[in-house]
Amino acid sequence: MSLPVTAEPLPRPLSDADFIQADPKQAALGHQLFYDPILSGNRNITCAHCHHPDFGTSDGLSLGIGEGGVGLGTERHAGTGDSRIKKRIPRNAPGLWNLGARDLHTFFHDGRLSKSDQFGNGFDSPAEEWLPQGLTSLLAAQALFPLVAQFEMAGNPAENEIIGAVHDRIDAAWPILAKRVRTDPKYEQGFVMAFDHIETPDQVTIVEIGNALAAFMAVEWQSIDSPFDAYLRGDKTALTTPQKRGMELFYGKAECAACHSGPLLSDQKFHALGLPPFGPGRTRRFDPYARDVGRMGESDRLEDAYRFRTPMLRNVALTGPYGHNGAYPTLEGIIRHHLNPEWALAEWTPELAQLPEAEWLTATDFVIWQDGREIQRQSLARDIESLTLNDDEIADLVAFMHALTGRNADKTPFGVPSSFAP
Repeated sequence: MSLPVTAEPLPRPLSDADFIQADPKQAALGHQLFYDPILSGNRNITCAHCHHPDFGTSDGLSLGIGEGGVGLGTERHAGTGDSRIKKRIPRNAPGLWNLGARDLHTFFHDGRLSKSDQFGNGFDSPAEEWLPQGLTSLLAAQALFPLVAQFEMAGNPAENEIIGAVHDRIDAAWPILAKRVRTDPKYEQGFVMAFDHIETPDQVTIVEIGNALAAFMAVEWQSIDSPFDAYLRGDKTALTTPQKRGMELFYGKAECAACHSGPLLSDQKFHALGLPPFGPGRTRRFDPYARDVGRMGESDRLEDAYRFRTPMLRNVALTGPYGHNGAYPTLEGIIRHHLNPEWALAEWTPELAQLPEAEWLTATDFVIWQDGREIQRQSLARDIESLTLNDDEIADLVAFMHALTGRNADKTPFGVPSSFAP
């Protein structure tokens, strides 16, 4: 099938060489840590609670239920009594597919972690110069921040020593977590065996923990075996007829590849889509609004307001809801929004948001809609123009999204340990 002359070119196929090479022993250690609540302030939540394979390495929710919640995925609830959640996670939990790619240079919806020499440690991050030396990848640096985020894993003030240390300075909690891990009998010798420079458990720092977590995620969720990948490698029978039509639209008339470009299907840049706003959002530290200003919260530049990083699309059919706040539960919904954001915003209803019930938060979940000026500001900040596709063409685009699902996405090297108790 040949693409129109005006279409974006198809990307080159991905290969193992495009990904960081992880030490198997470190990956095995990271596998244990990923599913262990030892890394949370109150020892009651793991990385897997927001990034579980059963939900495509996300959680199936629009906005997650972090520290204080109970259960897993779409069955997770906001907790009860004094331990119930105080706030929803402000943004949708992204999938973890292909985060070990060498070409990735920017992480998080707002890009607040990136490769940089600005602070002398290889990264521009919320920890600035306090991020420790020795982290071997962007993924290793990323792994450290949920551990010290109050509503994700650290806990609330006065509940534990981790969150107390975080309020002193962001890096103050990492040594406490590292001591927890290295003095746990099940980890003591694991680090000695996995890291050549570690001779005794007392040498283990948060750096080795981050590197182990990154090694695991890089190995576990590398996905380059979708039908689309097979097509790029020369198997012209790998895609169904609707998927081929969807691919032609993606790289042509629908203009999806203008942002979802390159082998990773992301330009790693920031774009405003005008998604329906809700939830606590993330904004600048001095900003009292329950809103999400996107990239501007990191850059403090007005031109970055309401712009969010383009997500990669491998296994996207597994990782709904969609958008930086999970506004749309289906691929069709998010595609239709891209095609006509003004119409989609007018048609959107709060019932589409996948938000576990928390009556004490209901008053603020959609409070942003009471601020007409803010809604207007967000509606005017759009980097996409309306396009017209018919229902059959939209169905073909959805079919192509399913062609990005890895054939072995449910057969990862490690899997969920039997000891994991959600």
